[in-house]
Amino acid sequence: MVVPFVTRNPINNAKQAPASHREARKPSAALADIILGGQDGLVNTLGVILGVAAASSDPRIVIAAGLAATFAESISMGAVAYTATLAEHDHYRVELERERREIREMPEAEAAEVRAIFAGWGLSGPVLEAAVAQVIQDEDAWLDVMMRNELKLAPIENASAFRIALVVGFSAVVGSLIPLAPFLLLPLGCAVPAALVLCGLALFGVGVYKARLTVGRPVRSGVQMAVIGIVSALAGYAIGALFQAPVTP
Repeated sequence: MVVPFVTRNPINNAKQAPASHREARKPSAALADIILGGQDGLVNTLGVILGVAAASSDPRIVIAAGLAATFAESISMGAVAYTATLAEHDHYRVELERERREIREMPEAEAAEVRAIFAGWGLSGPVLEAAVAQVIQDEDAWLDVMMRNELKLAPIENASAFRIALVVGFSAVVGSLIPLAPFLLLPLGCAVPAALVLCGLALFGVGVYKARLTVGRPVRSGVQMAVIGIVSALAGYAIGALFQAPVTP
């Protein structure tokens, strides 16, 4: 049984929480996945394209490199997101079993920790003791209090790992196509500045949107994301320029 404890009445929460409850991922977590994949795909692909464009004047090579970076990046990001989510799930299970063992082997010490948690919420006197007594009657409720409030861990379902991987991977593809688009539509000489401007605007917009949905100053967040992304991508251009291929007549 999972006990959300959204109010300061642990007794009612422990009684009312359904046994199969699992929290949905917060919108901010999904936004973080989208930004992670999109920004990484955009910046990395832009860096690869600029580097190849600086080293070669053949637009076919530039586009081939961009497409290779797009799909390699999206698959890699999706795989990393998948394995990282599974690792978080496994970490939660290990900590859950450890906490369960401590509750069974050291119930007095664990009950004292519950009392300290509830006291930190402002409970005291008979209300505090009644709340502690109620929670420690149910091992699942007791475990959930300790996991969420002592270890700051929440359950993660295995099924969510695949969804997160899809979101991150698809976002990486979309982000990668932004710097690639000018090279598909414009001559190489015009495509480089167009890609920089387009990617700068895209990063600025994402930063503004993120700040509006979460916290922070929208303009500052947008400028920060745009500057970091463009400077990172220009590193690829600088390296490509160092290995510039000679122009053949």
